[in-house]
Amino acid sequence: MTLHDLAARAMHVLDPEDAHTLTIRALQAGLGPHADADDPILATSVAGLALPNCVGLAPGFDKNAQVFGPMLAAGFGFVECGTVTPLPQAGNPRPRLFRLTQDRAVINRMGFNNQGLEPFAARLARRGPGIVGANIGANKDAEDRIGDYVTGLTRLWGLASYFTINISSPNTPGLRALQTKAALEELLGRLAATRDSLPADAKVPMFLKVAPDLEDGEVEAIVEAVVANGLSGIIVSNTTITRPALRSPHATEAGGLSGAPLTDLSTQMLGRFRQAAAGRTALIGAGGIGSGAEAYAKIRAGAEAVQFYSAMVFGGPGLVIRIKRDLAARLRAEGFTSVAQAVGAG
Repeated sequence: MTLHDLAARAMHVLDPEDAHTLTIRALQAGLGPHADADDPILATSVAGLALPNCVGLAPGFDKNAQVFGPMLAAGFGFVECGTVTPLPQAGNPRPRLFRLTQDRAVINRMGFNNQGLEPFAARLARRGPGIVGANIGANKDAEDRIGDYVTGLTRLWGLASYFTINISSPNTPGLRALQTKAALEELLGRLAATRDSLPADAKVPMFLKVAPDLEDGEVEAIVEAVVANGLSGIIVSNTTITRPALRSPHATEAGGLSGAPLTDLSTQMLGRFRQAAAGRTALIGAGGIGSGAEAYAKIRAGAEAVQFYSAMVFGGPGLVIRIKRDLAARLRAEGFTSVAQAVGAG
């Protein structure tokens, strides 16, 4: 266990949100870990993005694009910043972030708290090498929520390596309604038209992030809308509003549940998207990854790359190195020479 991991554990005496703020400040001060060169077996390409390794940092950690450089240096193959909304917003009242230590899980009802597009854009404009994505959302009180996504895409065009359209947070009232067929077709149609009107030399992949709590028929409708509007892929999945058996005192808190209890649900949902997509769109797996075995399960279920965040609350920043090492060993043990060979092998 590294000193960085020990420091992460020591922060458990702090309120979770205060601990996160302190972590961001430490990373800005240059106190983050530095990983060695990646194992070549983990390199892959997703929707045209050449990733040095297939393990990415999920959004929510670097909401304001403040520490994507240190997190790339820590060993992540790509970093997704956000969710960012056009205007700054404070989010929901505190407390709004809860550790469920016995369950190795987190419940959050943050509500897209962020500094807004302008400081986010300014930081991305100064970025160096590495794959850095922008996760865009809508302000809580926006009269035209689809218009907010269009604004985010337009303002950050040419600054991000890719975009993720986040319509799956449970903490902005009514946001998940954009996953329904008619609303989704309008959203993706307007975004596709905007994308096609922007400079072609800055064209980058655009992904849709979905919830794990979808009804029968919704998976197929989402896939068809994504394919019809020329998006590059789907990220499966965001947090869940369901509550599997939990032991922690905070188990009844409202918000989205992430971490270990989400593993099976999100992997099953990923498999459903794999079947519905039939190779027509890229898939990235997220939700409940805390080990190389869980990352490998996502890949075998159809993910071309994976993302995690919540497990770092319990495993520390060195967890990404351990996940990559274990994943590489599992790929070799199964006779694969690349991540791409293992995609959908399950």
